[in-house]
Amino acid sequence: MDNPEAADPDRSAPAVLREPRTAGPRPRAERRHDTEHRLTHDIDVWVASASPGGAPHLVPLSFDWDGETLLLATPLDSPTGGNLTATRTARLALGRTRDVTTIEGDVEVLEMDALPRERGDRFAARTGFDPRRSGPQYRWFRVTPRRVQAWREVNEMSGRELMRDGRWLA
Repeated sequence: MDNPEAADPDRSAPAVLREPRTAGPRPRAERRHDTEHRLTHDIDVWVASASPGGAPHLVPLSFDWDGETLLLATPLDSPTGGNLTATRTARLALGRTRDVTTIEGDVEVLEMDALPRERGDRFAARTGFDPRRSGPQYRWFRVTPRRVQAWREVNEMSGRELMRDGRWLA
């Protein structure tokens, strides 16, 4: 064969993933509904944090959403764990670049045994990962959203703010 990639689709370059263009911007209430659906059904979130000196760090982590807060877990001595502990703030991102939700929130650091067992069990069942079995270096990080934004294309840049100061706008 002249083109080995044609015979092996796993070796070919991935197609560009792209959301279809929308006819017009979604109303704020629809964006909130879509955001809450994503929080309820997605399992992983991008976590951006910074050191007290401003050095950025970005990592994907599994999460659980209880309707008010996102629960994350990572080692306390990891860059993310250290940053979240020191600054008590995080920026999270869900979705793809053409359908993104960003969340800025306050972070509470909790020992593994500080959560009710049921909440830890729920996290483990949802994510397929139980940090309680990963050693004493792990901590829970509970993120309370203060600001939420959601948009798809440039036509949704206006009105992208869904939550401000911890209160839903729609």
